[in-house]
Amino acid sequence: MQSETADERSRSRCTPKILERCMQETAATMQCESLSLQSPITALQFVGDFILSGEGAGVSLHFLNSTSGRGEKRIGDVLKNYRVHGIETRGGSDGSEPTVLAVYGGKGVAVIELDAGGGEPELRRVGPLYELHDWIWDLRWLRSDEQPAGHLALALGHNSVVLCDYWEQRSLREVHCEEKCILYSAHFVGGCWDELVLVSGTVFNQLVLWQMDGPLDGQGRVRAGRRISGHSGVIFSIDYRQESGVLASASDDRSVGLWRVGDLGRGAEGETQCLLRMYGHQSRVWRVRLLEDFVVSAGEDSACLLWTYSGEVARSFRGHRGSLRALAVSEDQQWVATGGEDSAIRLWKIGDEEPEDVTIIRLQLGDAEGVGSPKALASVDPTLVLVMTDSGGVYSCCLVSGRWKLLLEDQAYRSYGLLSAAALPSGSVLCALGNIQGCLKIFPVFRPELAVERREHRGKVHSLSWASLDGQGPDQCNLFSSGPEGEMLWWEVSWAQDRLSWVGRGRFVLPACKHRWHTCAAFAPGLPYLACGNRRGSLLLYSTDEGPEPVSELPGLHGKSGVTSVLFHGGLLHSSGRDGFCRQLRVEAGRLGLLRCQRACGWVERLLPLEPSDRDGPLLGIGFRAADFVAWGLESEQRPVLRVPCGGGHRSWCFSGSVSPAGLGLFAYIKSGGVYACQWRGRREAGAMVKEGAHGRDITSVRLLGRLEAYTSVLATASEDTSVNVLALHQASGRLTKLADISDHLSSVRAMAVVRGPGPSALLFTAGGRAQLRCSRLLFGPEDTNSGLRCRVEQLGSHRLSEDWERRKNRHRMLKMDPETRYMSIVVVDGGMDSEGNPHSSWHYLAAACSDGAVRLFIIDESEKNILLLAESFYHQRCVLKLQTFTHQPASGSQVVFLCSAATDGRIALWNISGIIETAKAADIRQERTRPPLELGSPCLVFVAHQCGVNGLDVRSLDDGRFLLASGGDDNAVRIWVICITPRAGSDSALSPSSSERQEEAGSGSREDRGDVAAEDSRGWSDLGVVADGWSLDGGLALRVLKGPGAESAHAAHVTGLRFLGSRMLVSASIDQRLSHWALSSRCLTLIHSRWCQVADIAELESWEGHPAGTHLFALCGDGLQVLKSWQTGTDGLAPETDSTDARGPR
Repeated sequence: MQSETADERSRSRCTPKILERCMQETAATMQCESLSLQSPITALQFVGDFILSGEGAGVSLHFLNSTSGRGEKRIGDVLKNYRVHGIETRGGSDGSEPTVLAVYGGKGVAVIELDAGGGEPELRRVGPLYELHDWIWDLRWLRSDEQPAGHLALALGHNSVVLCDYWEQRSLREVHCEEKCILYSAHFVGGCWDELVLVSGTVFNQLVLWQMDGPLDGQGRVRAGRRISGHSGVIFSIDYRQESGVLASASDDRSVGLWRVGDLGRGAEGETQCLLRMYGHQSRVWRVRLLEDFVVSAGEDSACLLWTYSGEVARSFRGHRGSLRALAVSEDQQWVATGGEDSAIRLWKIGDEEPEDVTIIRLQLGDAEGVGSPKALASVDPTLVLVMTDSGGVYSCCLVSGRWKLLLEDQAYRSYGLLSAAALPSGSVLCALGNIQGCLKIFPVFRPELAVERREHRGKVHSLSWASLDGQGPDQCNLFSSGPEGEMLWWEVSWAQDRLSWVGRGRFVLPACKHRWHTCAAFAPGLPYLACGNRRGSLLLYSTDEGPEPVSELPGLHGKSGVTSVLFHGGLLHSSGRDGFCRQLRVEAGRLGLLRCQRACGWVERLLPLEPSDRDGPLLGIGFRAADFVAWGLESEQRPVLRVPCGGGHRSWCFSGSVSPAGLGLFAYIKSGGVYACQWRGRREAGAMVKEGAHGRDITSVRLLGRLEAYTSVLATASEDTSVNVLALHQASGRLTKLADISDHLSSVRAMAVVRGPGPSALLFTAGGRAQLRCSRLLFGPEDTNSGLRCRVEQLGSHRLSEDWERRKNRHRMLKMDPETRYMSIVVVDGGMDSEGNPHSSWHYLAAACSDGAVRLFIIDESEKNILLLAESFYHQRCVLKLQTFTHQPASGSQVVFLCSAATDGRIALWNISGIIETAKAADIRQERTRPPLELGSPCLVFVAHQCGVNGLDVRSLDDGRFLLASGGDDNAVRIWVICITPRAGSDSALSPSSSERQEEAGSGSREDRGDVAAEDSRGWSDLGVVADGWSLDGGLALRVLKGPGAESAHAAHVTGLRFLGSRMLVSASIDQRLSHWALSSRCLTLIHSRWCQVADIAELESWEGHPAGTHLFALCGDGLQVLKSWQTGTDGLAPETDSTDARGPR
């Protein structure tokens, strides 16, 4: 009761006219505007040589015949608080006048115009937002003698149609259908009110057709002309083609329906015939459009399918990273445009015939007795396939003539045989065979009678591979063979003047493991090193001048399925594996250093240069995904450039040639005892990129990595699609440019933390599902690109709780961790490691909030590239949502590090973790990787902050041992707490106002009232009710939490982000899509400005100082990413100070 009384006294003093006037002045001068937006594309419309897109509440203009981003125009907030659902062009324009368009979505409609004449095109508003009482599903411009040009027909969400005069901003008439239900879609047919027919997609999985001037029932509602049933799910999209009388519907049941309904221009009544139900999408179908020869559909499975009217899939357009939200077609220009949840826009050409590369032919080996069945393939020429059979024969097949030829036959290679081929720079082709007796046979393909055979191994030859070496002659190549006991031999093979010779150049020993043989090998250009991968998944580095043992090893890098290829390209080593990852490594001073790990499009079998002659150009990955053989560009967001339906991964297959636009390529494989081949000439990437994409699912976290220039900031965004994007934000233009895409997580990425390094660099910590934690170093530098920047990613370490548990001793006595554990929040803890002479200066401490109720503390050793679980505590016993940290420096003694944790029960706990940090410093615990983690102990102090989960948390230092703590909960409240830390002996002493408060009070408010405000708030934060007391045994400190001001209904939904802009200003964000500024004093928390944001389901808020001084930038993430800018126009208001004092340290 005492604390409540004190709180009431505190709140009673926040009504003086002086304070109220100061708040009003601040609100009047506060400005906030949107700077940049990256959100799902929800509407598309072709207009001449342009395409318009709806993104959030705004409309953007893109060029069809230019590179991505050139001349992009945008009008923001066209629909204010509504998301754009559709864009409708008013007909009748001859091109000499601006094109008028109606933009609609939610409950609003607005009119804009596109002026494309006389130079640069321009988008501009021509009318205000007109709001209705219900959701708008479709819109039609009405043109006739009776209806002026500004009359619109609007289909509403409860199966009614409104006739409105947009320019007069009033409704003229509203008619209702007798079918009283909610609609999921609607489509108008007709151009004038008397002939207008609406096709409604109802919640009852039906299509209802009714006419505006149709007959009425007894309640004055229009009778339905007909009802069409057939779908087992709701209908999301409808289209109608007048010439053929065909209606199309896209449904939740993953199907597209075609119905013959006749000429709807004559009325809604008539007979209906179901033509087709087409199934091809793997998930819900969102959009459908009808063309003369094709039906186009777009779905949640990221696919845009082009159907024939016979129900066959003619083309499948894939390239987006998430669900497709928008679809538009231009039948005149033969374009299909798709917009996705990844905020990308792509163009696909309708008129292109399906390339012949998907035509698969079976190569008839022959039916003669003794030919045998094929068991191995090889190819180095797109016109030639080499086949080895189980009868010991090696055959060649010329794809130009279709003729087979027996090259040689040896019964010693009948039961077991390996086949590998290589092309020499001189143009000759060499083939190598290996058998179970340890024999090797090498021969030129066009002179097989000159084969040379030796027995070089004491047992079975496990693998063969070829590698080229710089400086060798055009008639030389290198062969590597693996035999028993991990022996790998290096042979230099020469073919010159019709003479074949091969000599041993070296012997290497592979590390002991169950499957002890190599799978691939490559020489380092200009360095005396050989890199190879083995069947265990390890990457090995050997010196060609030294002994047989590896000089560097990364064991199990690609998992138990093995390494599939290694390639030196662009000065780096690239590796791939069947684990679905591609990795970049650096070879320096005889050591392998992992730089980057990238999730690939599927099961990766090989990495190749896109252009064979370009050593620094883009790379191509080939492998298998689901039932297809695919090739994709590693730098093109995993978009396949080649897809062959072969049935999935095969034990024997071969690939040769190129997928470049001028290249010839071949893919051959063995299936069901037959040899199948797919050959192509010329490949170009399907579709053109109009707008670059981002994440394919919700963005869960955003962090500032640093500021490189006054107007350039670098951000990192994490998503549920398992990727992290590094973006450059140009404040002057608001343009966001992707610098890097980090795709190395197994599950969704939920949290990030950053240590901003010296110069243009940063350490990025990412954590999320499957209890996975990763650390990367980001290096920024100039580059001649659109953004002017480049980002190099170097991986420093990875940690998973399941792997950590496997390494522990006596783990059978321990409870195994939950494999579904997720990291909800992470924060970098200031462990005092940056002091001079500190032997652990490369250490970083990271605290993690976990879904299994634990608070965990990790050590990241930057120099050793190692992550170690140091300590943990399960005190909360429920999901921990948020963490924050701050440090306190007592008058005497060492620095004390505190941790704040908040859980789903609304409790906030304060931990003193200084003792754990000192224990880690005193003992070299890095060597004790098998030991269980230390006990974090119990918190010093716990108090109830909210009725339920706490999703927003921020800390700011006042001084004199006092800290402001802001919390935002699922109960929609924002509350301020004061944490007071004093020596235990002086814990009862009164707390006077801090020096920073006195400075802020003296500098805030208007000139004539500053003295009165300072007097009104002279007692500072001391006269507040005590919520909880506690103490820390480490250091003898007393802790006290005082309850400050708060706002019980600060937002209309969960508060998910809080940031202090000084000790007198707070910013909050919520799922209600509002960014709110609050004036903060010890007596009250007053709302001074609130702005609606275009990002739905806001998950996190990040803030930093912009340019010029006094400007703040805010990044909001959720269903998209939006950056906003706020500033104050006057100098007498309550300006948010930007001092450098921050108790949190690096975030």
